[in-house]
Formats: sequence, structure tokens, C-alpha cells
Amino acid sequence: MKYAPSTISLCLLLFFGQGFSGMLLPWAAFAAESTVAKSEDEQRLDTIRYGTETEIAALIQTLKSERTGALQSKSEHTLDDALIGITQNTRNQQILSGVLSFFGDQDKTGLEQRAIKAIEEREDEANETVMAAIEYLGKVKAVDAFGPLEKLLDAQEQGFMGVAFRALGRVASGGSAQDKDDTAAYLVDFYTNRNPPDTSRRDIILALGETGSQAGVSLLIEIAEDNQERGGLRMVALEGLAKIGDSSGLDAILQALSSTDPNVRSTAVAALGPFSGKSVDDAILESFRDSYYRTRIGAASAAGTRKLTEAIPYLQYRAERDEVPAVRDEAIKALGAIGTAEAQAILERLFVERKHPNQIRIRAAAMLLLNDPGAYTEKVITELDDAKKTNQTSLYNSLLGVLSEAKTGKVEDLVRRFLHSGGVIEKSYALDMILRNELRSLAPEVRPLMTDEKNTGLARKARNILEHFGLE
Repeated sequence: MKYAPSTISLCLLLFFGQGFSGMLLPWAAFAAESTVAKSEDEQRLDTIRYGTETEIAALIQTLKSERTGALQSKSEHTLDDALIGITQNTRNQQILSGVLSFFGDQDKTGLEQRAIKAIEEREDEANETVMAAIEYLGKVKAVDAFGPLEKLLDAQEQGFMGVAFRALGRVASGGSAQDKDDTAAYLVDFYTNRNPPDTSRRDIILALGETGSQAGVSLLIEIAEDNQERGGLRMVALEGLAKIGDSSGLDAILQALSSTDPNVRSTAVAALGPFSGKSVDDAILESFRDSYYRTRIGAASAAGTRKLTEAIPYLQYRAERDEVPAVRDEAIKALGAIGTAEAQAILERLFVERKHPNQIRIRAAAMLLLNDPGAYTEKVITELDDAKKTNQTSLYNSLLGVLSEAKTGKVEDLVRRFLHSGGVIEKSYALDMILRNELRSLAPEVRPLMTDEKNTGLARKARNILEHFGLE
């Protein structure tokens, strides 16, 4: 019997189909599983585990731009733990330097021992990695770093000395009183007895001020009073005396006010902030007359630090009329720091009178909301809406930023408006305001943003806020 070709083909298909069906089904399931899209966090973990140095560096840059300060989600903690993990054994310079810099910028601990290892075994590390390790230890004020940093400095390897001195000062600033005094004594001895190069002298004096120890005051006074010393070194010494704030350093600062070097004068007046007495007040007020603009900035800064009410008319004059924008800006900050009713009234006029430049109005708004957000939030929102109507985009965006820093529930209606009808930037600021003011009642309106596939950054921020509120 002969069968048509079509019949044979059909039989073969039926036969082999039955035989292969058991094989095809598992393969199909595997294919489906392999194509399931991983979450963004899972993809990032894969990058950390298996990625190249270039891919990991790009991820770190993305994480830097996304981090919102103190608030950190569980997924971010997981990523950070993964980054800590890959640094423990790798000697890849780009990865190590990138992670150390990233953690240092966040003041995040966890890499202290790896950083110390990089210093102690620096012959096996790239110079860039050692530098990043030193800077990291200073930024996180790692108390275990005293010994390794001093040993590094004792070796006097010129390429590392500047950053190591600065890191040692920062570490001491976070230590005990005994740590501060011991570090100051070490720095004074190094400066006076080891003949450090000129490139290191400034760093030693800078570190001495960072310690905050009275043990370094005598050396700082000696340098500040020396008219033959380089201006840059005298300036650092004056700043150090201000940081330490010991009264024995005041005469040296007052003496520097008459220097022929305008930079020394401006540094000296700014250094008066922590001190008190009529001679100090008079010196600050007189410095507002200095033709060098940095001295006027220093006077405004010192007046704000001391909350010097006698300086209010000087500050008002500078805020309204000074020819240098930086002086006007510092005067407004000082008025905000003083914060009396008179100072607030001046700030309000600077803000509401639209004849003033935008930068002045923005700075004044920031000070008003910092001192009394309940009284001024609605006025700032009014000006915000007017800026949008008149297409003043720069002013609008700046006022948005100012409002996002306000600590008051009076932003709730604005936040709700942004969540319902705002753009991406407005919604992002709205989320900042929700977090800052703990506006938990708006959680139901935040939740839909978690599924915004077009704006993953916004979705991530919304998810982090809900997690912070315990509403995962």
C-alpha cells in the first residue's frame, strides 16, 4: 500500500510531537523564566557582582545623584553592603577609589579597615587608591586611623603628606580630648622640629586648627602675628584660632586687622565670630567700611555668628546697596542668623519688593522660612505662583527649592496640588516636602508614583518615602 507524502508527513509529526513534548515543555518554561525582567535593584546588584570597573563606576555616579541625604532605603543598604563586599579583596584602582570616594561623600562607615589596609600595604596599591583611602578615613573621622596616619607621615613620602595631615586633623576632631591634645602635640613637633617642606607647612597648620586643641594655640599665634610670614599661612593660622576659640588668640586676630594684606584682614575679621567683648564688636562694625569686598563679607559673617544686633543697620545697607553680590548675599544670611523682629522685617521687605534682584529675594525667602516658616510659607507660595504666571522659570524653580526645605505643615495644600497636576520636578519637590514634614496623610497619593515607569527616579523616591513611613 502506498501512502501520499502528505499523509507520511502528518504521521511523522504526530509521532515525534508525542516524543518531544516532555522535552519541549521544560525548555519552554526555562526560556520564559530566563526572559523575566529583573528589577532595577537586582540588575544593580548584578553589576556590582559581575560588572567591569567602568560599569561599576557608572553605577556609583548614578547612586551619588540619587541619594537624598539621611533617608536610605533597604535596597540602598543592600547595594552598599555589596559595594563593601567587593572592596575587601579587589585591588582594582578604579573600583576601590570610586567606592571609597562614594562612601566618604556620604560620611558612611564600613570601609575603615580596608582603607587602613590600603595605607599599610601601599606598595601594592595604586597611588590614587591610597589617596582615596586617606581622604575617606578623614571624612568619617575613623579613630582607628591615628596610628596608620602618623606612621605614614613619619615615612615622609611627599606624595601623601598633604592629604594625610588634613585627614589626621579631621580624625582628631572626632576623637576624645586626649586624642585632640596628642594629635596637636604631634603636629607642633613635626612643624618645629622636622623641617617640613613649604608644601606641608600649610597643611600642618590647617590640621592643627581642625583638632580644636589648646595645645596648638601658641604656634598658631606665633604665625598669625608674624608680618614677615606668607599671607596664606597667616590666614590658615587665623582660621585655626577661630576654630579653637581660645581667648588667648584674640589679640593676634585683632592685630591682623591692620595688616596691609587685604586677604589677611578679611580672614581676621571673619575669625572674630566666636569671640566677645566691645573691642570685638567695634572691630566688626569698622570692617564694614573696608574697601576690600572680602573684608565686608568677613564682617557680615562674624556679625551673624555673634548675632550682633548693633550690626543690623550695616547689614541692611550692605544687603540693599553693596556693589558685590557676594557681600549682599552674606549680609542677608547674617540678618537671618540674628533673627530679631527688626532683622525679619528687613528680610521681608527684601523678599516681597519685586524690584530687588531674584538672588536677593531667594536668599531672603530662605532666611524667613528658616526662622519662622509658619508666618511666611503662604507669602512665598504666593510669589511662587506669580513667578509661574509670569514665566520666571529660574525664580520659580529656586523658590520651589526654598519651600522644599521649609519645616511646616502649611505646605500640604501645595504638595497635594503638585501630586495631582504637577510636572516631574514639582512632584519630586513635593516628595521632599512630604518627607521633611512627615505628611503621612498624603501616603495614598504618593503610592501611585511608585508605578511610574517613565520616571524611575521619582518612583524610587516615592517607594523610599513609603518605606520610611512603614507603609511598604
